[in-house]
Amino acid sequence: MNRFFSYGSVAALALILLSSSSRAQTEEAQAGFRFLENPVSAEAMGKAGSCVATMTNSDAVYWNPAGLGWIEKNVDFNMSYTQGIADINYFAPSVAVKLWDFGVLAFDGVAMDYGDFYGTRYANNPDGYVETGTFSPQAFAVGIGFSQKVSDRFSYGVHLKYAYQNLGGAWVAPSGADISDPGQLSTIKYSHGEPAFDVGAIYDFLSHGIRFAAALQNVSRQITYVQQAFFLPFSVNFGLAVDPLSFLLTDYASSEHSFVLSVQSTHPRDFSESVRFGGEYNFAKIFTLRAGYMTGLDERGFTAGFGVSQNFSGYTLHLDYAYEPFGIFSAVHFISIGASY
Repeated sequence: MNRFFSYGSVAALALILLSSSSRAQTEEAQAGFRFLENPVSAEAMGKAGSCVATMTNSDAVYWNPAGLGWIEKNVDFNMSYTQGIADINYFAPSVAVKLWDFGVLAFDGVAMDYGDFYGTRYANNPDGYVETGTFSPQAFAVGIGFSQKVSDRFSYGVHLKYAYQNLGGAWVAPSGADISDPGQLSTIKYSHGEPAFDVGAIYDFLSHGIRFAAALQNVSRQITYVQQAFFLPFSVNFGLAVDPLSFLLTDYASSEHSFVLSVQSTHPRDFSESVRFGGEYNFAKIFTLRAGYMTGLDERGFTAGFGVSQNFSGYTLHLDYAYEPFGIFSAVHFISIGASY
């Protein structure tokens, strides 16, 4: 393998480790564009998002781009839909293409659906306001990722993205003394777009399914939105995975059973650390059961899900579902479909 890429992979891992040590102090409520934190993929959320060391399809671009390097087929495609709380839903497609032995290139996107909101403004009338019609906030992100598997043990990946948010407009009165005077009113649009990037690395010990991974998400410059300065929701993630059945079964290589346990620590910029635990049992590479738990969160904790996969003439199709109770907000449902060939 070209030494340039070997040095680049080592540099990527070093960047992750150095950044994690520099972010020891938590800065509460000091992040914007929070939609970038919304989890993508029913496969990932079935095990509570503990997947920076285990996700190896095109949806890895949302969690750890280094996982793209482990894709075996030439093309891998996924579509994920999330029915969130308060009728806030989002859609996320991703596709990854293998560039022969050079690496894997991926394209992805996330589009939010916040629904419609009713606008009002102050008015000098008995009600104290007048309606200004309906509006729909907008938020989306598009990205491109690249990963290279430097050896049979190590991969690194980078993910460049552009995030955009439009919260609509607000009525202001730049002059005059009475906001109810239409001649004194104007609107201000609250919208902004910003680039960011993710970087990650995975090391496989090639023994009992043991893997270590690290990823930085949403690395960005500090931006000023209206009058507030903030960063995007930066986080540092470390993950470890192991297959405990390989210690117990002497004929494990030919077994139809696999069971992967994973643990992940997530260190966000604007909140305390969260630890995620996940388990994934697979039978004959056809049926999968998943469960997980997240610590350090107020309304969230347990998750569960399942997946089915089937091969058809060289194509592999899969369907995944995950369920996440969300306290007083009821539940979140994740659905993903995908294909690879």
